[in-house]
Amino acid sequence: MTVPSPSVSPDTASLPVEVSSGKDADYENFPVGSILLPARLRPHVARFYAFARAIDDIADAPELLPEEKLARLDGFEAAVTGRETVDPAYVKAHAMHQSLVETGVSDRHCVDLIRAFKRDAIKSRTHDWADLMEYCLLSAAPVGRYLIDLHGGARSGYVYSDALCNALQVINHLQDCQDDYRTLDRVYLPEDWMVAEGVSVEALDASTSSPALRRVIDRCLEGTRMLLEDAKAAPGDIVDRRLGLETSVIVDIALALTAKLSRQDPLATRVKLSKGETAFCAVKGVWRGLFRSSAPGQREQSQGAAK
Repeated sequence: MTVPSPSVSPDTASLPVEVSSGKDADYENFPVGSILLPARLRPHVARFYAFARAIDDIADAPELLPEEKLARLDGFEAAVTGRETVDPAYVKAHAMHQSLVETGVSDRHCVDLIRAFKRDAIKSRTHDWADLMEYCLLSAAPVGRYLIDLHGGARSGYVYSDALCNALQVINHLQDCQDDYRTLDRVYLPEDWMVAEGVSVEALDASTSSPALRRVIDRCLEGTRMLLEDAKAAPGDIVDRRLGLETSVIVDIALALTAKLSRQDPLATRVKLSKGETAFCAVKGVWRGLFRSSAPGQREQSQGAAK
């Protein structure tokens, strides 16, 4: 069924809506469209990443008022769902919509991302860990769900990929906790944990973490480790062998970052992996993935999914 496009005024059709954060695929904690993925699907992954980056940048633009962010995100939602088809300002959403049509993947994951970034536009504090996990299910889990659907599914649904994506999101929040506070007055650390430790959000503006803030960070890392325990099952649960290998790499990257954040202070420096450390995670992750796919009971499924 064809949905009629809303009329677009010539005065507003070409107004720019995107903003640039300067972030790209190299900024991410995970490989974007790596060679581990099937070549025929990499262009679709690239479109998804471009779409997600564009709406994330809008939510993170300090120069935009909340109502401006919401209006632009509404436009992206209309375009990615096919309700709007002509405004060139939403070209990345149009391209994503076409990708979804070609692959048969639902637009739900894109819409969930938009919901998360609308929340970012109007909400700057996180009540507790449950509130943070609810946010992650909109801002991070849809990425894994999209990739799983694009590659043919997972045997247990999204449960393990959700755990991995949520863990990666918490890691990213910890890496950027100071910058988020300084540039956006946004804090993802659970408010109730900060109150319990007697630490205020102003502590995020310091050059180093206070002992109380460090305890809050460590508590977040403990929650991340629990998520990663579940996430370890994700690579073997995914039907497509190549996506399983990439997921295995990402699990090792997440484990390495969690360990590094437990040793280093994210207020003193942006904690990240070196190129050598990332390469080591890649080799180790692929090796584990290959060993897992060769285990009894999975060999035939892996071979079939790799075709």
